[in-house]
Amino acid sequence: MFTSSETPIIGTILLIALGILGWGFYRARPFGKLGILAWLQSVVLMTPWLLFFGLFAAGIYINIVGILILVVVSAGVYVYLGRQLRTAGQDAILKQRATERLAASSAQEAENNPQVVLEELKIEPLPIPDEDLSAIKSIFGIDTFFATETISYQDGAIFKGNLRGEPEEVHHRLTASLQERLGEQYRLFLVENTDTKPVVIVLPSRNDPRPMTLSQKSFAVILLIATIATSLETAGLLLNFDLFANPEKFTAALPIGVGIFAILAAHEIGHWVLARRHQVRLSWPFFLPAVQIGSFGAITRFESLLPNRKVLFDIALAGPAAGGIVSLLMLITGLLLSHPGSLFQLPNQFFQGSILVGSLARVVLGSALQSPVVSVHPLVVIGWLGLVITALNLMPAGQLDGGRIVQAIYGRKTAGRATIATLILLGIVSLGNALAVYWAVVIFFLQRDLERPSLNEITEPDDARAALGLLALFLMITTLLPLTPGVAGRLGIGG
Repeated sequence: MFTSSETPIIGTILLIALGILGWGFYRARPFGKLGILAWLQSVVLMTPWLLFFGLFAAGIYINIVGILILVVVSAGVYVYLGRQLRTAGQDAILKQRATERLAASSAQEAENNPQVVLEELKIEPLPIPDEDLSAIKSIFGIDTFFATETISYQDGAIFKGNLRGEPEEVHHRLTASLQERLGEQYRLFLVENTDTKPVVIVLPSRNDPRPMTLSQKSFAVILLIATIATSLETAGLLLNFDLFANPEKFTAALPIGVGIFAILAAHEIGHWVLARRHQVRLSWPFFLPAVQIGSFGAITRFESLLPNRKVLFDIALAGPAAGGIVSLLMLITGLLLSHPGSLFQLPNQFFQGSILVGSLARVVLGSALQSPVVSVHPLVVIGWLGLVITALNLMPAGQLDGGRIVQAIYGRKTAGRATIATLILLGIVSLGNALAVYWAVVIFFLQRDLERPSLNEITEPDDARAALGLLALFLMITTLLPLTPGVAGRLGIGG
């Protein structure tokens, strides 16, 4: 049962959730069947969260098997609705094309009618040379993108018109045609305008991301060395000594320090492997050293343009997936190896600090968690720290991995709102948690900006990727959210 003090929290959560769903339905209605199907997809994605955390706040705990069933069922329904949405979308495209052809025929008749009065167009000078502009306009056609208006934009131009075909195929054909005519001088972006209609933006390639400078590489190396030092210092603090003050104990701190850094390395290798597969260049990682847990992860920049949002998702998820799997394996292995007399003795309240860790510990260690002090293997602590580092980087804000995942799945507008919501939440939590203050500062000053648009910003990731993103964000919350005393007591964690 839940206490009277928890009732307002439960009511607030339900009201916010219902308000979001109601607002989404209101926004979806004008779009007819397509809008309702898209809204139902968002409902399906939110349902496991609402069920789990609503029941959790009410003191009803769902075990790991129940959580996995919720996620799997949600993913299956999401995929089914996605297929229905694409089918309905194809019908809408066919109707739109028919309407456009009728309009084009009417326009042709009006053009042949001498009574039609033509308005004088005010054309703004474009920064693109006339020869290049003519070559760019020649790539458009009625079977790809029918351009109707050209507008100056930064060092290039925006071409408004009608998209004629699947965005991915159209973008590929337009890009190939542009390269045949002008080589690598320009980059072609297919994005949504403010009115949600597709537009083509062509910009000079000199605006591409730049490789790291020598000074930036030097700074990255300095941060790497500092992170190695803080990982070893964290190991020393876990062993109840200050390594900086007792350097002769270096060998004692080395195994735990290496374990922490191995998780950081796995995270960055995950990013690098997927980036290499998609032929995307990454900058050297700028590690964020932290004495509390060794490191808060790393900041990595893209040094080349991303072809589409699928690639953004793959690269963003690969790092947390690799680091999270290594951390989880260390944690589970450490729990299995734990026995009375293990190196670390932790208070049983320690396992109330994370829903995920506490649940796994209860499954493996059983009634041992009811003892005032629990003996655990060092891998438990290393794995836990790795999960915390991974979860912090999965927060849905800016250019953090979580922010990139949200941007890839839901688009830039939703990612911007998620960033603001995360900063507000961190601001509230920071009133009682110094770690939240640090992350709020890091995000606001270094990572709050969204990732630059990909070359094809319209094509969304498939449903399987959306389900994986949901799972990653779900595990992030279960790692960072603590167990309430009532639920911990029902699980048998603590006296």
